[in-house]
Amino acid sequence: MYGEFKNYLSAELKNIEEAGLYKNERIIVSPQSAEIELAGGDKVLNFCANNYLGLSNHPRVIEAAKKAMDERGYGMSSVRFICGTQDLHKELEQAISEYFRTEDTILYAACFDANGGVFEPLLTEQDAIISDALNHASIIDGVRLCKAKRYRYANANMVELEEALQKAQEQRFRIIVTDGVFSMDGNVAPMDQICQLAEKYDAMIMVDESHSAGVVGETGRGVSELFDIYGKVDIYTGTLGKAFGGALGGFTTGRKEIIDMLRQRSRPYLFSNSVPPMILGASLEVFKMLNESDEIHTKQQENVKYFRDKMIAAGFDIKPTQSAICAVMLYDAKLSQDFATLMAKEGIYVTGFYYPVVPKGEARIRVQLSAAHEREHLDKAINAFIKVGKELNVIK
Repeated sequence: MYGEFKNYLSAELKNIEEAGLYKNERIIVSPQSAEIELAGGDKVLNFCANNYLGLSNHPRVIEAAKKAMDERGYGMSSVRFICGTQDLHKELEQAISEYFRTEDTILYAACFDANGGVFEPLLTEQDAIISDALNHASIIDGVRLCKAKRYRYANANMVELEEALQKAQEQRFRIIVTDGVFSMDGNVAPMDQICQLAEKYDAMIMVDESHSAGVVGETGRGVSELFDIYGKVDIYTGTLGKAFGGALGGFTTGRKEIIDMLRQRSRPYLFSNSVPPMILGASLEVFKMLNESDEIHTKQQENVKYFRDKMIAAGFDIKPTQSAICAVMLYDAKLSQDFATLMAKEGIYVTGFYYPVVPKGEARIRVQLSAAHEREHLDKAINAFIKVGKELNVIK
């Protein structure tokens, strides 16, 4: 039976490879940090991880994970409502609620599960979801699992959003769904304008804070802090796998009644193992650290400004950003791959992004800045960009 299917898969894989879209994985043999060691012994500076606050290898986070495992065990072997809820689960949900100033929080194995499990329990075919065109794949998949009427507006285009909201007046309930920070461009959703339109057209708001929490806002608490819109967003989803320690785990936080309904009906929550104790302990330590001081977030923001300003001064085309993501635009797919290859030879670990990850003709190197980066790391990366940029005639 498998023989014919094997031939089909082999042909498809060959097509992917010939199109230059095959994804190869580089093997890391060290902890995630500003400098990492690859299989084969090469050491490179990492500028393509989501380790925004540099906490993936922080001693306090590691020690908290060890302590939680010593005291609460390795895994839960159960879903939450059977026998999979520990005191640490409730403590972390409370810490997340306090961080985002929300009423309640529910934990998931990943933010992909949070987004996949949020729409179907809350909305029916009588309702409407209005989604930004550049929203994360997990939001797109979550919307597909729901029977609500679907509307889509171009990225951050408030004219198209208003048009969709006008059409959606035919439905019972409406919810606007957007990423806080869009991962490929690094731009922040215009939440002040979104809130105005939501109020005008009686719509709820959901924001995925995966790339914005820990980064944007005066103390990094996300889009509500940045735009001062506390109390206007009904649902936030997010991850513990980026700024908040870089491991696994996701969450939905927001209105109490919404969270209560998700506990009753959200399938990824009901049918997936509980988040393990080590992640709970480490995550609790992360939020404790962020409440103690803004030092880490401040350093991360300073790194972003320094890198961005130096790159623009060197002549690179950088997408406007308020986040930790700097998109160095190259536009040509092959050029982005060649650029990344030459950067690796300079000891800088970056990745070229091209269609279908980004639109055709929009290829780029996505640089992600971390609080773990020191000034000498930034200077080495900038100098490598300039050297390779001149070699490939990207800059003069």
